[in-house]
Amino acid sequence: MPISGHTKIVGIFGYPVRHTLSPAMHNAAFAALGLDYVYLPFEVPPDNLGQALRALPALQIAGVNLTIPHKERALEYLDEISPQAQLIGAVNTVKVEGHKLIGYNTDGEGFLQSLNQDGGIDPKGRRVCLLGAGGAARAVAMALVEAKIRELAILNRTVERAQLLAEQISGYYPEVSVCTDSLDNQEIIARSDIIINTTLVGMKPDDELPIDPKVISPLGFVCDVIYHPAKTKLLAAAEKRGAKTMNGLGMLLYQGTLAFEIWTGRKAPVEVMKKALGFGLQGLCRNSDLYFPLPLGEDKGEGTLS
Repeated sequence: MPISGHTKIVGIFGYPVRHTLSPAMHNAAFAALGLDYVYLPFEVPPDNLGQALRALPALQIAGVNLTIPHKERALEYLDEISPQAQLIGAVNTVKVEGHKLIGYNTDGEGFLQSLNQDGGIDPKGRRVCLLGAGGAARAVAMALVEAKIRELAILNRTVERAQLLAEQISGYYPEVSVCTDSLDNQEIIARSDIIINTTLVGMKPDDELPIDPKVISPLGFVCDVIYHPAKTKLLAAAEKRGAKTMNGLGMLLYQGTLAFEIWTGRKAPVEVMKKALGFGLQGLCRNSDLYFPLPLGEDKGEGTLS
């Protein structure tokens, strides 16, 4: 890919971010459409986030994705925030327009596309158990209630944080039943149709399971937004129980296609981006012969969302 003084730069801010798959996905898309863009990873420590974001217009960088741990804190440095990102309270995509920084959130819509297209699941009328209450959980939760789920349970190590998210959801969607508790509430997990892990638990080889797998229903569906490793301990345990599973690679793909369109104004070449991620002829779901076998390697901490 030739790079010149005319090349537009986009990228990703995270900490850590060295093992992100986003550059391969986006650079393949730019090449396919003949766009003079390049996508680069920028490892930005939390204390430097404000400086890094404010420097984007001066450096003529067209936009960035934001991943852990920047999605919520970035809000204070932006000039405009899309209604969806404002509702979620987190940003994963920033577009530079002149001297303005405009924030968006494509995570929730990306998750729903993956759930529908890769998992074959329509969440409408389902009982969902969400593990975690951070930025990813916010996006997923708002997308699910918009999709008219029946019940949402938010389980988190710090229950107060789960309660805050539940209150925000109830304020916008009073018709949805929302409850909160700690990760120890096995009764809630057992009655859930869909279990979604939005925490970082599972990224490291020595991580314990976030829940007791014995309470996972064989008829249920378990999703982990982590994509590296491709099969977390939670997904492996759910498979043994007979449940269908899905990792976070599809969410990465679809949130990325939406970000691509925000930056370029062009329709994203989804199949090109999918191939760049290594999908080949396989997808993401286990127990339907569609599990995506992402090669495992040394985990440096980057393996969820962007």
